[in-house]
Amino acid sequence: MENTGFRAFCCRRKWVKRDWAIATVAITVIIAAIIIFILFFTVFSGSRNRKTSSPTFAPPSAGDFVPLTLLQSAKATGAFCLDGSLPGYHFQKGFGSGSSNWLLHIEGGGWCNSIESCNSRKGTSLGSSNYMEHQVQFAGILSQDPSQNPDFYNWNKVKLRYCDGASFAGHPESEFKNGTKLFFRGQLIWEAMMNELLSLGLSKAKEAFLTGCSAGGLATFIHCDDFRDQLPKDATVKCLADAGYFLDEPDILGNRTMLAFYRDVLQLQGVAKSLQQDCVGRMEPVKCIFPQEIIKNVKTPFFVVNPAYDSWQIENILVPIGSDPQGYWSSCRLSIKKCDATQVKRLQGYRDAMLKALSMFQRNEEGGMFINSCFSHCQTSYSAWHSPNSPRINNKTIAESVGDWYFNRKESKLIDCPYPCNPTCNNDDYTSSVLSAAV
Repeated sequence: MENTGFRAFCCRRKWVKRDWAIATVAITVIIAAIIIFILFFTVFSGSRNRKTSSPTFAPPSAGDFVPLTLLQSAKATGAFCLDGSLPGYHFQKGFGSGSSNWLLHIEGGGWCNSIESCNSRKGTSLGSSNYMEHQVQFAGILSQDPSQNPDFYNWNKVKLRYCDGASFAGHPESEFKNGTKLFFRGQLIWEAMMNELLSLGLSKAKEAFLTGCSAGGLATFIHCDDFRDQLPKDATVKCLADAGYFLDEPDILGNRTMLAFYRDVLQLQGVAKSLQQDCVGRMEPVKCIFPQEIIKNVKTPFFVVNPAYDSWQIENILVPIGSDPQGYWSSCRLSIKKCDATQVKRLQGYRDAMLKALSMFQRNEEGGMFINSCFSHCQTSYSAWHSPNSPRINNKTIAESVGDWYFNRKESKLIDCPYPCNPTCNNDDYTSSVLSAAV
């Protein structure tokens, strides 16, 4: 029997070009859908059948924000920030070949040397976790992007937040009990942080790297050997201080402003107990907080990253507030490009003092250094670490130089020529921010 329905459908009229075009598009879409389905099924089946004993590691996208973790165990030991809040850290888990390696970075942020300055500080993230960002972006030496951090991108990485005002070296015995409500617990915070991280896997580290910037760099000098002592004997453990090599140099009036400042910090927070005791026994304790003295007795391999014209040191050690009543240095202390010939000559003297203070360490066979001629401060925790715009010495970025040293690829003790010889420097300029504040 003839199928009249089909005949009526197909033979009612002849197809025109438009009909054929529509049919062609429809068939193409159907074929594409079938191909996509087959590819998806193949990938999905492969992922289900992949053996769990050999997982494929893929890093999270670069620039991930890392949440703040409050140190709950600090309650038991009284390891509190200046205001009595819990200290905190940010932890990003390693992956692949870096899953057993650890990099710790101690945040910087100066110090407080009086009841008044510590009281002010406890109302900020540098004295209270109540004001800390809930998430921070890891960059530079903390980045998970191998193009920005070629040697340490897949390590377990921790940023230790700084909230004690004394480079993790204060002691509660120095607290005032007269209603000031300040907690000097830096040493306890350090110990509680280490206990927490050891329990998270640091105790089984194969490679470990303690780093820090500015006041965090000073903390790295202070705690480097203790960090080494708490880790497996067969682990490779090294330390790095970025912009933490503070000098005991006179200011432009001849006053030792930094020495006096540190003396106040030591007396206020009892920091001497955290310093090398053989040094404290030989000289005035305050001198033992300067890295030039600390580094003489550090046994753990150490790397120093510091600009010869450290912008913080020029602004606070060489030309501190009050040392320039006539305002002759008002622009130069904030931007090296605004210095005249006489001022540049004085800055060259500061560079000479920096190199002299490093001269003994330069002979340390296990040590490394990257001393560029930039006017900057803290270069490892952002793009200056390793990017097309990074400062270089002998065409090496800081990251490449540190990696060469850490992994024993080659000796890495780089000292730049004097300013203004290095065109790769991105020199700080704080004059615009001062003008904006004035407006």
